[in-house]
Amino acid sequence: MAYHLPELPFAHAALDPVIGVKTMEIHHGKHHNVTNLNKAVEGLSVPECPNELISDLSKIPAEKRGAVRNNGGGHANHSLFWPCLAAKGSGGSASGALQSAIDSAFGSLDAMKEKFGAAGATRFGSGWAWLGVGSGGKLCICSTPNQDNPLMGSDVVDCPCTPILGLDVWEHAYYLDYQNRRPDYIKSFWDIVNWVQVSKNFEAVS
Repeated sequence: MAYHLPELPFAHAALDPVIGVKTMEIHHGKHHNVTNLNKAVEGLSVPECPNELISDLSKIPAEKRGAVRNNGGGHANHSLFWPCLAAKGSGGSASGALQSAIDSAFGSLDAMKEKFGAAGATRFGSGWAWLGVGSGGKLCICSTPNQDNPLMGSDVVDCPCTPILGLDVWEHAYYLDYQNRRPDYIKSFWDIVNWVQVSKNFEAVS
């Protein structure tokens, strides 16, 4: 089977000025690229869902595992990322269940944002910040390098969980708009979070 680039649930200009048109065109059209992933899994029997693909990398032959980890992780990460974004002012708010879980785990939404922001800002080099559901159903925050995903498990990452919100902190995600000001990008990110979708992600895991 072949993996396909998902269509954006919004126009390229919808997130401007938080994320500019040119950034969106390059990020979605060029950086979220499934060509190398399809080359890596050619001849293999793999699941249609990229999350399932990366959640058990031991099933991938050793000689292809690195390519699947990198490219499959990138596909899974971005496939979660795009639906969790919405035009400024249209993303709604966290559901009651999600808000209660946030309050229980972090004390408040603002406290969660601060911890999430720190995870993204302190990630050295390229990677992602995550809000996920960990063991016991409790929310957790962590970051991973490169295109790693918390679904890859403790053999690969130090924060295994099921992510419900991710933030791409690779430079290609923000440099045209913010240059080296990653903290500004992270702060602005909250203006375009699609809390309706994040709430659905949480409910699906719960």
